Amino acid sequence: MQSICKKIVAAFIFYLFTFHFATAQKISKLNFLSEYTVPHNLQFKGTTVGGLSGIDYDAKNNLYYIISDDRSAINAARYYTAKIFFSNNKIDSVVFVDVKNMLQPDGNVYPNSKQNPQQTPDPEAIRYNPKTKQLIWTSEGERIVRKKDTVLENPTITIISTDGKFIDTFPLPENLYMHAFEKGPRQNGVLEGATFSKDYKTFFVNVEEPLYEDGERADTKPNDSWIRLFAFDTKTKKNTAQYAYHLEPIAYEATPANEFKINGVPDILWLNKNKFLIMERSFSTGRIPCTIKIFEADITNATNIINNPSLKENKSFTPAYKKLLLNLDDLGVYTDNIEGMVFGPLLPNGHKTLLMVADNNFAAFEQTQFFLFEVIP
Repeated sequence: MQSICKKIVAAFIFYLFTFHFATAQKISKLNFLSEYTVPHNLQFKGTTVGGLSGIDYDAKNNLYYIISDDRSAINAARYYTAKIFFSNNKIDSVVFVDVKNMLQPDGNVYPNSKQNPQQTPDPEAIRYNPKTKQLIWTSEGERIVRKKDTVLENPTITIISTDGKFIDTFPLPENLYMHAFEKGPRQNGVLEGATFSKDYKTFFVNVEEPLYEDGERADTKPNDSWIRLFAFDTKTKKNTAQYAYHLEPIAYEATPANEFKINGVPDILWLNKNKFLIMERSFSTGRIPCTIKIFEADITNATNIINNPSLKENKSFTPAYKKLLLNLDDLGVYTDNIEGMVFGPLLPNGHKTLLMVADNNFAAFEQTQFFLFEVIP
């Protein structure tokens, strides 16, 4: 009888953790609590910790999955598990627990671009499914168009076990295929964010920047810069819907003016009832910090544009509704290349936590940062 009671209690506790993690109350505000910086080029189990581009949370085991966007250039494509400890509502420490390689179907690690550019991944997002105890990660693929060395590698959505072994992939809709001409995804602007719905029956991904046929890249002035959110049925793995989302203008001009600048969506996170948190990240040459804005987006009344081949040519659609929740520029703290976010454990007052992670691009002047926020209902 005692063992049965223990099992019931354990199941109830797991339910509570899962419930709190998978659902979100109405968010009125995000209250910044703390920032934590990981030592640059931290060495862990024979790997260099960096390029942290996506994060997810296993509530039952209080464990974080964090993917690196290293394209097997420094070490083979991989993800880390970590524990994040809080003290007085601040991040006390980030302790890396293990590192695993994402493996190909043949069981080998992924090659780098010198070994095989057609099979080199560009990892960006990672999510954990507590129902299947599996991970899903995304790769942006590659699009290099030159006369002598064109490389076209489609993005991927891959299911793996928690020890990195390949299980399956999602078939992609044709508008996510790479082309040598200006159709489909732009280079390095593809599958950046991902999230499960509350019931884990739907998996959402987004392109970071507009498909060529949908609009221009964001600029410092408002324009028709539309990206797509893609919904996949996790049972059939089929793409069932697509939704339009409008990007904000780039926050700052580049210096010099003709240098690189960008605004796109590096991550999305399910709230409830067709609502998401959507992160927009703006960067302009000449200004080291990134401008990070967090929006609440709602697709309840948005048009399913799965059969609309070009948002440039067919503008008869309703996009996702969006409203600004937070501009991290207003916090007065340095914000590097933030790319991932996830709801974490509850605070003592019962409020949710939101954690974000920044990708340092393995650059000496950039930082691997973790940010902690309190979710105010």
